[in-house]
Amino acid sequence: MSEKQGRKTAKLSRIGYVALGSNLQSATRTSLEIVNEALRLFAGAAIRITKQSQWYSAPAFPAGIGPDYVNSVVEIESALSAKAVLAALHDIEGALGRTRPKRWASRVIDLDLLAFGDEIAPSLAGFSHWQGLSLAAQMDATPEGLILPHPRMQDRAFVLKPMAEIAPAWRHPVLGKTARAMLAALPAEARNEIRPL
Repeated sequence: MSEKQGRKTAKLSRIGYVALGSNLQSATRTSLEIVNEALRLFAGAAIRITKQSQWYSAPAFPAGIGPDYVNSVVEIESALSAKAVLAALHDIEGALGRTRPKRWASRVIDLDLLAFGDEIAPSLAGFSHWQGLSLAAQMDATPEGLILPHPRMQDRAFVLKPMAEIAPAWRHPVLGKTARAMLAALPAEARNEIRPL
């Protein structure tokens, strides 16, 4: 690749954020080992990690459906499209043994694309539909495609606590609030449940 092509690729790269979680061990690895293996696989998928939060322990959501999770958030940089990043994350999940038997089941690995640049997908109306669903509807409905930003991130301390650690000034492109402000708006009880490992 020429220097000029390299500069062009760099200009096309965008910053995004990915939440990682695991609350099921495999036969040979702990949840922490599994999420660390996931991070090692990012490079082979043309996704560069630029920042990572510490690891946290978080109760399963909804409450009582499984063991506690190991969670983190990473800042990424990639020249891939948001859809290609999501496909790469799904490939990594599959390589690590993720299955999808039902919505919000316990899982060996969970990789959620939280945001990618200022992209809103599939549209503002599409995002607003998914963001406005009740908890009961969320448990039954699964989007067919990419929703950006992640429609539930503003409600989840296990996402916002690690995200606010590495990107406190990141601003939600629809809600207009920073990661720090969204975290502060959550109940203290929810924030306090998310503890560093």
